[in-house]
Amino acid sequence: MYLGVDYYPEQWDISLIDADLDNIKELGGNVIRIGEFSWHLMEKKEGQFDFSFFDNVIKKAKEHGIKVIMGTPTATIPAWLAKKDPSILSEFEDGSKRTFGGRHVFCLNSETMYKHSGKIVTKLIEHYKDEEQIIAWQIDNEIGHEGSDVCYCQNCRNAFTNFLKEKYNGDIDKLNDVYGTAFWSQEYNDFDEIPTPARTITTHNPALRLDWERFRSKSATDFINFQVDLIKKIAPNATVFHDFPGGGLNKHIDYSAVADKLDFAAYNNYPVWGGQKEPIKPHEIAFNLDYIRGLKRQNYWITEAIMGAQGHDVTGYSPRPNQAKMWSYQSFAHGCTAMMYFRYRGATKGAEQFCYGIIDADNVKRRKFYEVQSFFNDISKYEKELCTPISPDVAVIYDYDSLASFRIQRQSTLLSVEEEMKRYYKPFYDNNIPCDIIPLGFNISKYKVIILPQLIIEKPEFSRQIKEFAENGGTVVLTYRTAVKDINNNLTFGEKIPVNLSDFAGVTLVESESLQDGQEFPIVSVNNPEKAIGSGGVFRDMLEVTDAEILYRYADTFYNSFPAVTKKQCGKGCVYYIACTLDENLQQTVMEQIMTENNINSVKSPDGIEVCIRGDKKGRIKIVMNHTDKKTVYDGITLDPYESKIIRI
Repeated sequence: MYLGVDYYPEQWDISLIDADLDNIKELGGNVIRIGEFSWHLMEKKEGQFDFSFFDNVIKKAKEHGIKVIMGTPTATIPAWLAKKDPSILSEFEDGSKRTFGGRHVFCLNSETMYKHSGKIVTKLIEHYKDEEQIIAWQIDNEIGHEGSDVCYCQNCRNAFTNFLKEKYNGDIDKLNDVYGTAFWSQEYNDFDEIPTPARTITTHNPALRLDWERFRSKSATDFINFQVDLIKKIAPNATVFHDFPGGGLNKHIDYSAVADKLDFAAYNNYPVWGGQKEPIKPHEIAFNLDYIRGLKRQNYWITEAIMGAQGHDVTGYSPRPNQAKMWSYQSFAHGCTAMMYFRYRGATKGAEQFCYGIIDADNVKRRKFYEVQSFFNDISKYEKELCTPISPDVAVIYDYDSLASFRIQRQSTLLSVEEEMKRYYKPFYDNNIPCDIIPLGFNISKYKVIILPQLIIEKPEFSRQIKEFAENGGTVVLTYRTAVKDINNNLTFGEKIPVNLSDFAGVTLVESESLQDGQEFPIVSVNNPEKAIGSGGVFRDMLEVTDAEILYRYADTFYNSFPAVTKKQCGKGCVYYIACTLDENLQQTVMEQIMTENNINSVKSPDGIEVCIRGDKKGRIKIVMNHTDKKTVYDGITLDPYESKIIRI
């Protein structure tokens, strides 16, 4: 098990390195992560490569018995490169250049970037290909983060044109037909007439915008794969990964595609960031961890775990004693097998001065240091159990194209597909039932329950798979705004909604509406129609029922004949259709019914207490985490505020 820190010795007097590495060993650390932002240090002038600084760092690490994770430094281009060819800099939507000085300021479609990043990565790997101290290579850093997933420069315009030419086989008439460009007289005579969807009056064509989203994702994926291929060609046995940032479901990148060629995925886990009043909720932290595990449906690493307050210009909430430590336990509970804290020592210069580390800039060991030390000493005892795979019975499934479709046409001011996914996830989290968060395309046959929130783009092969899944005994949960559009982000003529799933679900959409705050409506159980047991909102479908059972229906004046929740038997399994956003209590009720029907065992615990079981038949452990600021008792175990305990079972 690798446990350690993100270490930036280039930012300090190199004479500190021995004392630093001694401290890292005292922590219980056995690995450091280095080099990811050091392009200029490796190539101060074009073509003059010098790795001597890191040669010394790696030599010192070896002397102290510490392994190394090395980063390719492409996230931060050197100033000389931006000066040499300003076209390498990406552009904002208004056409203004991103100024050198931040990070990820390069265009993902720049030939200059490919040329120079190819050189630095090649030289770096050739230099260290036989270095046994390096256990893994991190490719770039947080691809697409902080707005770098979008660029409107001429490089991207040219690449997008070529993307469309290839997709439509050079047939502009085919593109015009797919896009429906007869609307608003948008017909194109040539591919070079097609714009990038920058700001315009009203809005751009939805089919064009979905192609743009796919193009943006391909741009990032190609850049990561370019480096993977370079590394594997020079060092075939090298282990490669990428450190994904938070917010992946809202990026203009399909991170599951980026992860495809990687040996494993890693995550930078920030439950709280500068300006936040308080951390995100425990189930949201867990959801994000399960999302990262789901990128490759395998265990992952945490490459940036926090211990102190974080922020660039605005700092924020400082994790309470044991709280950040508890988040570390939570990471391992959800599939983490290696962890590095960001960062070893807080910076005194540069943009991250208020990203506090294990040790602050005064270089004094205090509480944070000893919390990490106690965590490393404890968690390392359970390596065997924590390296076993997690195999949930439940999966929440997302689709990049559908997420993009909602970015293009949100349809409701209140609707967030990610938040809807978390609504479905939370009842399982509250019952301590593990879930996978996976992209559409993975094999679903191993699950008992699959939940498909707002998969608005209908994909015939997946529709076939979920019908087969239900026939074989699985439970499918469909929601409003599912299977409304075709693969091109267009509505379908003459097709009942949900497209290709109407007969399967036993319902057909006849009307729908978006709702805002204050427009919630009552919902009643069909078994007890006299009393409202919940409410709905955000969005709702009015459904015509053919052969489904109505479990709940709307109870407002005009729509009380329409169902809110239906269920239909399909072979050995069944399909639910949830026609609106249910309030939390009713959501819990419906999901618990599904748990019971599928014999999914829950682990009851007080509010704020998370319990995860890890291991296999050779040995299991129970990880108990107190997410509250109160002393709490669970199963005879007393937990102090934010305390975590591991019990062998």
